Amino acid sequence: MPTMTVRPLCLAAALAGSLALAGCAGNSTGLGLNLVSQEQLVELGQQDWQRLIQSTPATANASYQRRAEQISARLLRAASLDPAGWEVRVFQGQEANAFALPGQKIGVYEGLFQYAKTDAQLAAVIGHEIAHNLEGHAAERVSTQMATDAGTSILGAVAGASGVGGSEMIAAALGTGAQYGLLLPYSRNQELAADRAGLLMMARAGYDPQAAIELWQNMKQAGGEQPTFMSTHPGTTDRIAALQKLMPEAKAAYKPS
Repeated sequence: MPTMTVRPLCLAAALAGSLALAGCAGNSTGLGLNLVSQEQLVELGQQDWQRLIQSTPATANASYQRRAEQISARLLRAASLDPAGWEVRVFQGQEANAFALPGQKIGVYEGLFQYAKTDAQLAAVIGHEIAHNLEGHAAERVSTQMATDAGTSILGAVAGASGVGGSEMIAAALGTGAQYGLLLPYSRNQELAADRAGLLMMARAGYDPQAAIELWQNMKQAGGEQPTFMSTHPGTTDRIAALQKLMPEAKAAYKPS
């Protein structure tokens, strides 16, 4: 009967439409859902931290560790947080990366020091990562991933139930569509939101916010980046342009130490 076929397809279209509309919210950083508690996030953060400690040695460079601790402390105080409650560790590895996990953990890889040549440039990265925590981005990312995984599974099942051929292929295609159309743009928006919050944090901590642009110029000179639409981070050129627009606000907050 026609109605038996049309109904599941309409449900699929409605769900797909809701995901698409959510993905069009230009400045959004998530689906507006709260599917995970702060306690769960902290537990996940602690688990990831312990796994990392067990698998990746700490740096043997005392200067790297000292700089990371001192810069983190200044940034945390500028954000009205108590540095004593946070653990900071520099890990061996050539990744130009840093992170801040729920549960008050800050990690920096040795490779970042090749690009963050000054304390202010390093503060730009660490401040950005702390800002992700303060902005609640971890909860948004987990909730968005959970909702999208559930949505694409339902769509694939509905396609199969309605007699549409190749339902597994359709489900795979929907997953790809959600990845590039929904999850990654939100991640880019989160990155830009963290850039702004981190920029203001470093300025209030007494680090010249102009150093954030210098850092990304160093990154750009190092070469290659993915096309923006396939990256969880904004392209380096786009990021520098966004930081330049934020610079007047950051300079107004700058309190030289």
